[in-house]
Amino acid sequence: MTLIAAHHLAVRRGRDEILSDVSLSVAPREIVTIVGPNGSGKSTLLRALLGILPAAAGRVSRKPGLRIGYVPQRLQVDGTLPLTAARFLSLPRRRAPAEVAAALERVGVPEVADRQLADLSGGQFQRVLLARALLTEPELLMLDEPTQGLDQPGEAAFYRLIEEVRSRTGAAILMVSHDLHVVMAASDRVICLNRHVCCEGTPRVVSNAPEYRALFGHGTQGALALYRHEHDHDHTHDQCHHA
Repeated sequence: MTLIAAHHLAVRRGRDEILSDVSLSVAPREIVTIVGPNGSGKSTLLRALLGILPAAAGRVSRKPGLRIGYVPQRLQVDGTLPLTAARFLSLPRRRAPAEVAAALERVGVPEVADRQLADLSGGQFQRVLLARALLTEPELLMLDEPTQGLDQPGEAAFYRLIEEVRSRTGAAILMVSHDLHVVMAASDRVICLNRHVCCEGTPRVVSNAPEYRALFGHGTQGALALYRHEHDHDHTHDQCHHA
């Protein structure tokens, strides 16, 4: 069963084609990561899958009634706005205090409930955003570079949390990431995007693909070693191709 899929999707901004002939799918419980250089259309793809951006060609299909949780790349909050983390989690729909407390506990920051959003660290704020996404009890969690701005220990902790969320809730995860080493260790499947899908498959296959190396160079051996340590099987449906 497929939760969400893009079928030959194209997205344009004015005369510029941001995405061209993109096809992908996400299955239940799967962790799929989209990587690509700046300007490759990664965030655009997520927004098109969510229905925020219209398709110029192709289409997006979703499982009927699919519940999606979304953590954006960045969320600007007015520092002068008196808004606690708990109150933020009750927008736009009011949540019971116990529900809010449980969501913050789930993501490891129960202590921030009564603190102002403007006073939270980057890592705390990202966890609050994740808590808000999890309140919808999503079948699919979509994350757009959720660790941008975090230091390396903060990134590693956040990705461990994502793996725990998948294990505990059974949610599938589709994320955009710039951290290639973490991606290679944490993902079931990697999609390399550069306005089109230039390569996809297991981390092992993608990291050895010439299309991937052309975009990211050859400094991925550490990532692959980490991947080999944690995974000891290959999948047969991997494909790397020129578009």
